[in-house]
Amino acid sequence: MNTSITEEPGTETQALAEISIEQKETEGLSQGQIVRRRFFRHRGAMISMIVLAFIVLLAFTSVGVSLWGIRIPGWWQYSWEEIPPKVNNGEPTMTLWPLQFGDHPFGQDEVGRDIFAVVMRGTQQSVMVMVIVGVVATFFGVVIGAIAGYYGKLTDSILMRFTDIIITIPLIVIGSVLGFALGSLGAALLGVVIGLFAWTTMARLVRGEFLTLREREFVDAARVSGARDRRIIFRHILPNTVGIIVVNATLLMAGAILLESALSFLGFGVQSPDTSLGKIISENQAAFSTRPWLFWWPGLFIIAIALCVNFIGDGLRDAFDPRQKKMPSERAMARAGRASGPLVPAVDTTPSTDAPSVTVMGAAVYTSEDIVSYHDIRPEHPGDPTDEPLNPER
Repeated sequence: MNTSITEEPGTETQALAEISIEQKETEGLSQGQIVRRRFFRHRGAMISMIVLAFIVLLAFTSVGVSLWGIRIPGWWQYSWEEIPPKVNNGEPTMTLWPLQFGDHPFGQDEVGRDIFAVVMRGTQQSVMVMVIVGVVATFFGVVIGAIAGYYGKLTDSILMRFTDIIITIPLIVIGSVLGFALGSLGAALLGVVIGLFAWTTMARLVRGEFLTLREREFVDAARVSGARDRRIIFRHILPNTVGIIVVNATLLMAGAILLESALSFLGFGVQSPDTSLGKIISENQAAFSTRPWLFWWPGLFIIAIALCVNFIGDGLRDAFDPRQKKMPSERAMARAGRASGPLVPAVDTTPSTDAPSVTVMGAAVYTSEDIVSYHDIRPEHPGDPTDEPLNPER
């Protein structure tokens, strides 16, 4: 029997190296610090945060803010309501080489309004609706889902049947009816209306998490210590559902901006004299073949905002999910293996056909000076005096 020692690490050694690397990376860190570290390592999420922050900053500082009669001017020379004289026949004055913006980098519409100012105002309104829908829908979804999941029984049945009724009504139909009636009152109120009917998915997810967490030991310990139900819900169980709440809130916000754009495109969203990204596309749909730049910019901002929010949600999901692990590189694994000590040698017990052998009961038994262990191939019968161990010397 041949015995050979190999120095290559096996599967168990690689697993130990991966565990060692992960433990060293998270050693001495709290759960919040671990989540932040994982999120900051997600390149797509970080790039999306930078792009989204740039879009929001550009929109709210360029043309200023006008909300409930309060007007704060911006640094751009035109507002979305001004009609300056046409320049360059209304075509965009921005060029990439040499890089210059001109007076109307996004061009002008058929009446002469500056498209850059109009798109920035539309971005403000769409972002406002997106944030308000996310906050309102998350609040109602978390409260209803938490109460239904914690108390269960009759309370759960009543709240979930009410949720099922809201789900059966198409959200775009509700938004069209209420948006047409209340859209002229401003984008903020439109966001509240949409948020009041967009909480159903959040409520179901939170309910499922509460049904699982309410049976855990720390909840029983809180009950035994005399904690009230409100404290158990909001101080003990709810912090353990933050991951799923944050992730689904971002996905809800991404869907909200698409819904608002669709409603405004159909004429049921933000009403004149205000505007939004969907309304800009709707107003200029007849000029698609003659002035396509009127569609490029609002469509580009809709896609950019929705993608950024989705990528941020993806990064948050990976950060909060403990099962999402980053595979270490080969260099990091080798370094961890050297730090953990020498590798365990692997013994090759493959029999060699070159060694002298004898045959016992039809099976080959190898006898050589390099035999490490011996195994009797005959079945054992305890208590039978006729079954004697095989003597290797024979």
